[in-house]
Amino acid sequence: MLEGETAHHLGRVLRAQPGQLYELSDGERVWLGRIESAGKERIEFALVEELPAVAPEVRLTLLLAVVKFDALEWALEKATELGVGTIVPLAAARSEKALLAAAPKRAERWQRILVEAAQQSRRLRPPVLKELTRVESAFAACGEGAGVRVLLSERPEAPPLRRVLEAAASKEATFAVGPEGGWTEEEFAAGEKRGFAQVSLGRQILRTETAVVAGLAALNYALGER
Repeated sequence: MLEGETAHHLGRVLRAQPGQLYELSDGERVWLGRIESAGKERIEFALVEELPAVAPEVRLTLLLAVVKFDALEWALEKATELGVGTIVPLAAARSEKALLAAAPKRAERWQRILVEAAQQSRRLRPPVLKELTRVESAFAACGEGAGVRVLLSERPEAPPLRRVLEAAASKEATFAVGPEGGWTEEEFAAGEKRGFAQVSLGRQILRTETAVVAGLAALNYALGER
Protein backbone atom coordinates (compact mmCIF):
# COMPACT_ATOMS: atom_id res chain seq x y z
CA MET A 1 0.00 0.00 0.00
CA LEU A 2 1.20 3.50 -0.84
CA GLU A 3 0.17 6.66 0.97
CA GLY A 4 1.44 10.21 1.12
CA GLU A 5 3.07 12.16 -1.69
CA THR A 6 3.80 9.14 -3.91
CA ALA A 7 0.20 7.93 -3.73
CA HIS A 8 -1.00 11.47 -4.36
CA HIS A 9 1.17 11.68 -7.48
CA LEU A 10 -0.05 8.31 -8.80
CA GLY A 11 -3.69 8.98 -8.05
CA ARG A 12 -4.09 12.63 -8.97
CA VAL A 13 -1.36 13.27 -11.53
CA LEU A 14 -0.92 9.90 -13.28
CA ARG A 15 -4.56 8.89 -12.67
CA ALA A 16 -3.60 5.35 -11.70
CA GLN A 17 -6.26 2.69 -12.33
CA PRO A 18 -6.80 -0.85 -11.00
CA GLY A 19 -4.96 -3.42 -13.10
CA GLN A 20 -2.03 -1.17 -13.98
CA LEU A 21 1.47 -2.51 -13.24
CA TYR A 22 4.24 -0.59 -11.47
CA GLU A 23 7.67 -1.44 -10.13
CA LEU A 24 7.91 -1.09 -6.35
CA SER A 25 10.98 -1.03 -4.09
CA ASP A 26 11.38 -1.14 -0.31
CA GLY A 27 15.07 -0.22 -0.52
CA GLU A 28 16.12 -3.87 -0.47
CA ARG A 29 14.19 -5.56 -3.29
CA VAL A 30 12.16 -4.62 -6.37
CA TRP A 31 8.75 -6.07 -7.14
CA LEU A 32 6.27 -5.84 -9.98
CA GLY A 33 2.99 -4.74 -8.41
CA ARG A 34 -0.54 -4.64 -9.80
CA ILE A 35 -2.91 -1.93 -8.56
CA GLU A 36 -5.87 -3.44 -6.74
CA SER A 37 -7.55 -0.19 -5.71
CA ALA A 38 -6.66 3.40 -6.50
CA GLY A 39 -7.80 6.43 -4.57
CA LYS A 40 -6.41 9.93 -4.73
CA GLU A 41 -4.55 9.53 -1.41
CA ARG A 42 -4.00 5.77 -1.12
CA ILE A 43 -3.01 3.06 -3.61
CA GLU A 44 -3.19 -0.66 -2.79
CA PHE A 45 -1.07 -3.18 -4.72
CA ALA A 46 -0.84 -6.93 -5.12
CA LEU A 47 2.75 -8.13 -5.58
CA VAL A 48 3.07 -10.11 -8.81
CA GLU A 49 6.74 -11.10 -8.95
CA GLU A 50 10.15 -10.06 -7.74
CA LEU A 51 12.31 -8.33 -10.36
CA PRO A 52 16.10 -8.41 -10.69
CA ALA A 53 17.78 -5.40 -9.12
CA VAL A 54 21.54 -5.12 -8.99
CA ALA A 55 23.29 -2.89 -6.49
CA PRO A 56 26.11 -0.74 -7.93
CA GLU A 57 29.34 -2.71 -7.99
CA VAL A 58 31.54 0.33 -7.38
CA ARG A 59 30.93 2.47 -4.28
CA LEU A 60 31.02 6.01 -5.61
CA THR A 61 30.93 9.33 -3.80
CA LEU A 62 30.57 12.54 -5.81
CA LEU A 63 31.81 15.84 -4.40
CA LEU A 64 30.23 18.38 -6.74
CA ALA A 65 30.73 22.14 -6.60
CA VAL A 66 27.56 24.17 -6.91
CA VAL A 67 27.10 25.52 -10.45
CA LYS A 68 24.09 26.92 -12.28
CA PHE A 69 21.13 24.89 -11.14
CA ASP A 70 20.00 23.57 -14.52
CA ALA A 71 23.45 22.05 -15.09
CA LEU A 72 23.74 20.86 -11.50
CA GLU A 73 20.37 19.14 -11.55
CA TRP A 74 21.16 17.41 -14.84
CA ALA A 75 24.41 16.17 -13.28
CA LEU A 76 22.53 14.88 -10.21
CA GLU A 77 20.18 12.89 -12.41
CA LYS A 78 22.98 11.32 -14.45
CA ALA A 79 25.11 10.62 -11.38
CA THR A 80 22.19 8.65 -9.97
CA GLU A 81 21.90 6.63 -13.18
CA LEU A 82 25.64 5.93 -12.99
CA GLY A 83 25.35 4.40 -9.53
CA VAL A 84 26.67 7.11 -7.21
CA GLY A 85 25.90 6.29 -3.58
CA THR A 86 26.58 9.64 -1.93
CA ILE A 87 26.51 13.18 -3.31
CA VAL A 88 28.00 16.15 -1.44
CA PRO A 89 27.25 19.63 -2.87
CA LEU A 90 30.29 21.84 -2.38
CA ALA A 91 30.47 25.50 -1.53
CA ALA A 92 33.62 26.12 -3.57
CA ALA A 93 35.47 29.42 -3.43
CA ARG A 94 34.61 30.15 -7.08
CA SER A 95 30.99 29.04 -6.94
CA GLU A 96 28.63 31.94 -7.51
CA LYS A 97 27.64 33.43 -4.16
CA ALA A 98 24.00 33.84 -5.20
CA LEU A 99 23.80 30.14 -6.05
CA LEU A 100 25.32 29.16 -2.72
CA ALA A 101 22.80 31.31 -0.88
CA ALA A 102 19.90 29.68 -2.74
CA ALA A 103 21.22 26.10 -2.62
CA PRO A 104 19.72 25.06 0.77
CA LYS A 105 16.26 25.98 -0.54
CA ARG A 106 16.74 23.62 -3.48
CA ALA A 107 17.59 20.56 -1.36
CA GLU A 108 14.04 19.19 -1.41
CA ARG A 109 13.85 19.55 -5.19
CA TRP A 110 17.23 17.85 -5.57
CA GLN A 111 16.07 14.97 -3.41
CA ARG A 112 13.04 14.49 -5.68
CA ILE A 113 15.32 14.44 -8.72
CA LEU A 114 17.42 11.70 -7.13
CA VAL A 115 14.37 9.63 -6.24
CA GLU A 116 12.88 9.90 -9.73
CA ALA A 117 16.21 9.08 -11.41
CA ALA A 118 16.65 6.07 -9.11
CA GLN A 119 13.19 4.82 -10.02
CA GLN A 120 13.83 5.23 -13.74
CA SER A 121 17.10 3.28 -13.53
CA ARG A 122 15.60 0.59 -11.26
CA ARG A 123 17.92 1.31 -8.37
CA LEU A 124 17.04 -0.10 -4.98
CA ARG A 125 17.43 3.31 -3.36
CA PRO A 126 18.46 6.85 -4.37
CA PRO A 127 21.84 8.32 -3.46
CA VAL A 128 22.33 9.95 -0.09
CA LEU A 129 22.32 13.73 -0.54
CA LYS A 130 24.42 15.58 2.02
CA GLU A 131 24.08 19.20 3.06
CA LEU A 132 26.02 21.96 1.33
CA THR A 133 29.59 21.64 2.61
CA ARG A 134 32.77 23.70 2.38
CA VAL A 135 35.42 22.11 0.19
CA GLU A 136 38.02 21.67 2.94
CA SER A 137 35.46 20.02 5.24
CA ALA A 138 34.30 17.63 2.52
CA PHE A 139 37.86 16.59 1.75
CA ALA A 140 38.61 16.12 5.45
CA ALA A 141 35.54 13.86 5.84
CA CYS A 142 37.10 11.35 3.44
CA GLY A 143 38.92 9.21 5.98
CA GLU A 144 41.67 6.70 5.51
CA GLY A 145 40.72 3.63 3.52
CA ALA A 146 38.18 5.55 1.44
CA GLY A 147 39.48 3.96 -1.73
CA VAL A 148 40.50 5.94 -4.80
CA ARG A 149 40.29 9.73 -4.37
CA VAL A 150 40.57 11.89 -7.47
CA LEU A 151 40.24 15.62 -7.97
CA LEU A 152 39.45 16.85 -11.47
CA SER A 153 42.07 19.39 -12.54
CA GLU A 154 42.66 21.63 -15.56
CA ARG A 155 46.37 21.97 -14.78
CA PRO A 156 48.49 20.88 -17.75
CA GLU A 157 50.65 18.65 -15.55
CA ALA A 158 47.68 16.69 -14.17
CA PRO A 159 47.97 13.03 -15.29
CA PRO A 160 45.15 11.33 -17.19
CA LEU A 161 42.53 9.66 -15.04
CA ARG A 162 43.31 6.44 -16.89
CA ARG A 163 46.88 6.41 -15.60
CA VAL A 164 45.83 6.96 -12.00
CA LEU A 165 43.29 4.13 -12.20
CA GLU A 166 45.56 1.57 -13.87
CA ALA A 167 46.98 0.38 -10.55
CA ALA A 168 43.80 0.87 -8.51
CA ALA A 169 42.44 -2.25 -6.85
CA SER A 170 39.68 -0.69 -4.74
CA LYS A 171 35.96 -0.86 -5.50
CA GLU A 172 35.43 2.47 -3.77
CA ALA A 173 36.10 5.94 -5.18
CA THR A 174 35.51 9.59 -4.41
CA PHE A 175 35.36 11.96 -7.37
CA ALA A 176 35.61 15.72 -6.81
CA VAL A 177 34.48 18.12 -9.55
CA GLY A 178 34.96 21.86 -9.12
CA PRO A 179 33.03 24.91 -10.36
CA GLU A 180 33.27 26.46 -13.81
CA GLY A 181 36.05 28.76 -12.57
CA GLY A 182 38.11 25.83 -11.30
CA TRP A 183 39.65 25.11 -7.90
CA THR A 184 41.73 27.64 -6.01
CA GLU A 185 45.29 26.95 -4.89
CA GLU A 186 44.01 26.52 -1.34
CA GLU A 187 41.48 23.92 -2.46
CA PHE A 188 44.12 22.02 -4.42
CA ALA A 189 46.30 22.00 -1.30
CA ALA A 190 43.42 20.79 0.86
CA GLY A 191 42.75 17.93 -1.55
CA GLU A 192 46.40 16.93 -1.69
CA LYS A 193 46.56 16.90 2.11
CA ARG A 194 43.68 14.42 2.20
CA GLY A 195 45.09 12.08 -0.43
CA PHE A 196 43.26 13.31 -3.53
CA ALA A 197 45.18 12.80 -6.77
CA GLN A 198 44.76 15.49 -9.41
CA VAL A 199 43.56 14.01 -12.69
CA SER A 200 42.64 15.16 -16.19
CA LEU A 201 39.94 13.95 -18.56
CA GLY A 202 41.89 15.11 -21.60
CA ARG A 203 42.59 18.33 -23.45
CA GLN A 204 38.99 19.16 -24.21
CA ILE A 205 37.40 21.84 -22.05
CA LEU A 206 34.33 20.20 -20.46
CA ARG A 207 31.43 21.79 -18.72
CA THR A 208 30.96 20.65 -15.13
CA GLU A 209 28.00 18.39 -15.86
CA THR A 210 29.82 16.77 -18.79
CA ALA A 211 32.87 16.13 -16.64
CA VAL A 212 30.68 14.46 -14.01
CA VAL A 213 29.30 11.95 -16.50
CA ALA A 214 32.65 11.28 -18.20
CA GLY A 215 34.52 10.82 -14.94
CA LEU A 216 31.92 8.58 -13.29
CA ALA A 217 31.65 6.40 -16.38
CA ALA A 218 35.43 6.00 -16.43
CA LEU A 219 35.49 5.07 -12.75
CA ASN A 220 32.78 2.46 -13.22
CA TYR A 221 34.63 1.00 -16.18
CA ALA A 222 38.03 0.93 -14.49
CA LEU A 223 36.99 -0.26 -11.04
CA GLY A 224 34.07 -2.51 -11.95
CA GLU A 225 34.10 -6.14 -12.98
CA ARG A 226 37.17 -6.86 -15.08
